[in-house]
Amino acid sequence: MGFFTACDLDMQPESELTYNGYWESEEAVKAAHVGIYASYRNYASTLWQMGELRSDIWGGNTIESPSGQDLIDNNISTTVVHFSSWANFYGLLHYVNDFIKNVPNVTFADEDEKNHLLGQVYGIRAQIYYTMVKAWGDVPISTEPLLEVNLEALKKPRSPKAEVMTQIKSDIAQSLQYFGSDNSLWLNKNVYWSKAATLALKGDVYLWSGKVLGGGNADYTEAKSALSQIAGFDLVDFGSLWGQDNENNDEFIFAFDYQEDQASNFYASFTGRAVDLASLFDEEGTTMAGFVVNGASRYGPTDKTLLLLDDEDDQRQSTFIRLYDDGAVHVPYVASEGAYKGAVLTKFLGIVGDDGARKNYNNVPLYRYADVLLLLAEAKNNLSEDPSAEINAVRERAYGENYAGHEYTNGSVEENTQAILDERYKEFIGEGKRWWDLVRAGGSYVFDEVASLDASEAYKIYYSISESMIANDDQLEQTDGYE
Repeated sequence: MGFFTACDLDMQPESELTYNGYWESEEAVKAAHVGIYASYRNYASTLWQMGELRSDIWGGNTIESPSGQDLIDNNISTTVVHFSSWANFYGLLHYVNDFIKNVPNVTFADEDEKNHLLGQVYGIRAQIYYTMVKAWGDVPISTEPLLEVNLEALKKPRSPKAEVMTQIKSDIAQSLQYFGSDNSLWLNKNVYWSKAATLALKGDVYLWSGKVLGGGNADYTEAKSALSQIAGFDLVDFGSLWGQDNENNDEFIFAFDYQEDQASNFYASFTGRAVDLASLFDEEGTTMAGFVVNGASRYGPTDKTLLLLDDEDDQRQSTFIRLYDDGAVHVPYVASEGAYKGAVLTKFLGIVGDDGARKNYNNVPLYRYADVLLLLAEAKNNLSEDPSAEINAVRERAYGENYAGHEYTNGSVEENTQAILDERYKEFIGEGKRWWDLVRAGGSYVFDEVASLDASEAYKIYYSISESMIANDDQLEQTDGYE
């Protein structure tokens, strides 16, 4: 089969994939809506891995054995296959397609509520397919729910990426049509998709379409228009962005929701165990003994990452606690020092509960307003316009009272591109953006910045699929370049 694994098909009720009679009430629709978000959250770690591990951020010291090394090394082939079975995205798409097909026929007391829900789910479907076209290029398109488990009916060829992009743009347009002039957040929470989220996605999509798929200025203009329409969000103090007490800030446009007794996020793997940190010191020589943490040290920032962040005027320097074994002061950061042992990512540390343990229930943003500003800067630069206002808005927030002297002045298109890439690098560490940013920049940027990927292996921009997928579906072909 090209689409589902046995796990994907373990849906209730057991005898059928779409329950006849389920879609009869507003209450049932709202229950299905909540279920989609619970399922969508399960893909947050996959979205992060796809969008960041292959870049230049990770691959430095870890205290425990590292994770994701094959992705960090861009070790991808027909035998080293990542995210097999299309990362099981089609399992999520079944529920999404089922919702989209049936909800228009359900009567609501307030039709505006129904339209908002449909606007949300069309936006989510666009985001899923956007992730897939970025990851694999050509992928099968399925917009209908499964009504029965028919292995032959499940078989579909990979649609060309231009067709997939057309589907994505169509879903974005449909999402915006359902939202209409409604800019509200569902239940006043940023953990539900919104018109602003669709507009942010539209800007992102059209930048990719313009640069990677050759749409050019027409697509850049669409991106600029969409991003410029986003209202009601703003940059907040960098220190007030992170932590469970700050999740309802004015910057998060859409975030995956984590709650105690429901699900915890995956960022414990960027920290460590208290027993391993107890004998170490931070860069100021302060002991880490007593630092409450109960995770793992599986991902370490590269020297390149730590050197880029090594600016005491920039609040983003605090993105990591750098760990040393000698108790000395290590400011500024010096690459390859023997005393350096690893680092702790601070963005999603969680809070220490009453039981003395750290809780990893921080919400994780997919889009926030800083992203909108820097995507807008990218759109302007691609149109040979001045992007410095948007770059400087993000810089001013990062530098605060130290901003004077750090202003960016408009340069050539190439200089601006590098400045935007560097700004996004510093701003979004740990948020699953960097790999996509480098590919979307076009030209040789991804090969210049990522040491583990050579231009002679450009086909590796897209993932391979497994031989078992091809063996089980005679309509599937291997990704170009891997044959």
